[in-house]
Amino acid sequence: MSSLPLGPITDRAASQPSVIALVDDEAVRTWSQVAHELQSSAAAMLADAPDPDSRWGVLGDNAAPTLLAHAAGLLVGVGTVAISRQLTLRELADQIDDAGIVGLVAGAGGAAVAIEALAAGLVATVVLHSCEVSTGAPEGVVTWDAWIAASSKTHEFQVRPPRPVMVYTSGTTGRARGTETRWVLTPVETSDDYLRVLRERAQFPSGAHIVVGPLQHNGPLAAVRHLLLGETVIIMGRFDAARALALIDEYDVCSSVMVPTHFQRMLALDPEIRAQHHLGSIAMIAHTGSACPPDVKRAMIDWLGPVFTESYGGSESGTLCRIHSTEWLAHPGSVGRVVEPYRILVLDEQGAELPAGEQGLLAFEAPEGHGIRYHRDEEKTQKAYVRPGVFTLGDVGHVDEDGFIFVTDRVSDMVVSGGVNLYPSESEQVLLEHPSVLDVAVIGVPHPDLGEQLLALVVPAEQSAPPTLAELDAWCRERLGGYKIPRLVEFIDVLPRNEMQKVDKLALRRPYWGEGRTIGG
Repeated sequence: MSSLPLGPITDRAASQPSVIALVDDEAVRTWSQVAHELQSSAAAMLADAPDPDSRWGVLGDNAAPTLLAHAAGLLVGVGTVAISRQLTLRELADQIDDAGIVGLVAGAGGAAVAIEALAAGLVATVVLHSCEVSTGAPEGVVTWDAWIAASSKTHEFQVRPPRPVMVYTSGTTGRARGTETRWVLTPVETSDDYLRVLRERAQFPSGAHIVVGPLQHNGPLAAVRHLLLGETVIIMGRFDAARALALIDEYDVCSSVMVPTHFQRMLALDPEIRAQHHLGSIAMIAHTGSACPPDVKRAMIDWLGPVFTESYGGSESGTLCRIHSTEWLAHPGSVGRVVEPYRILVLDEQGAELPAGEQGLLAFEAPEGHGIRYHRDEEKTQKAYVRPGVFTLGDVGHVDEDGFIFVTDRVSDMVVSGGVNLYPSESEQVLLEHPSVLDVAVIGVPHPDLGEQLLALVVPAEQSAPPTLAELDAWCRERLGGYKIPRLVEFIDVLPRNEMQKVDKLALRRPYWGEGRTIGG
């Protein structure tokens, strides 16, 4: 009988078996229970993934099994893929094929599409948590508890080298591509080695961590790292500002990953509600995703103190720049200095380096093994590089004399809404398939709570008989995840284009953004 090396979790399970380890909306798990579920789920995942290249998909419902599945798969050498529970079957099928996914773990939010994938023969197993298995479910559907129970009876497996969690990020082609998380860049052969390096690069201070964002995204998934280091994690199924403060108080939460939308909703609470909770345990709040309005960030620092760390980067690159509260107060609007081992470059249109204060393309020089890589897409990987060893995320900005970086615009058209990256090309391609749409451009426009939201500017095939908003919404819902569907639609006569016939999105955005659209703070 073999067992999975769990490092700090094994230690906590032995010395503090009854201490709270993992909390979600449904249950409280102790370290003993977490260790048992990790061992059992790891063995079950490995049994169904004998091919080292195969993976398990985890549809990101905010629940304990999501975190446990990613942690178990990583340590046993079965790669997991963090999948949006809002995908359509067509979108899910593409990721299943691309990543070699053999089974899916899903909660109530992703159960329907996961079962569709099973019925279509795309995967062999669907493990459901937080919901019941209906009597008419196809063969291969099992509950999380039954899956764990069956696995614990055998519990024999050969551990393989750790495999990073994979996330899918879209791009200008409109098709999502996979990229592995950058938690450990040093090659390791065993789970023990992985945990050792992870401990050396601990992202959060010791103590409870609260998850407030969707566990299908890179930032909130950092909670997997915290759990693996033997630290308590609290998971909110849905973010509610007042309840978040209550949980922070109840569990003496020390850290979290948030986006500006979370800040705005907490600041909007009645001051009396805010005053009811003791929040002195908070030592660090990492924030990323979209730019935080300066007045919001100052208000949060005034309230909770200089506990905020802002990061700039991408799923495909990891963190490239970082700035702490005190630095930001001295350099408002900056995303910080570049982190090791990268070097920041600001390039003109010819690729020449620009001096401090000059605006240009932000690029990053990376040593071997630290650059951008997309799964099974060499063309997209190469397009991220402006020259060998130097890549860009497609943003424009400048660097001041002290080395602080300011992001002022995007070369790409990506929209950041509530901390979620949205790629207009995906929505555009679907809308262009509608028989009543001749041309379309999707842009980001201001939203008071989310920062940005999608607006579709549609040129009807017949100006006298444009499609209804309900028709376009229904069309998109059959083909796109809900968060990718433009909430706003305007009909126009023609789209502005340049000499190369590329849509001039800067001109389209200008009326909505006043002095100009920026993503810097």
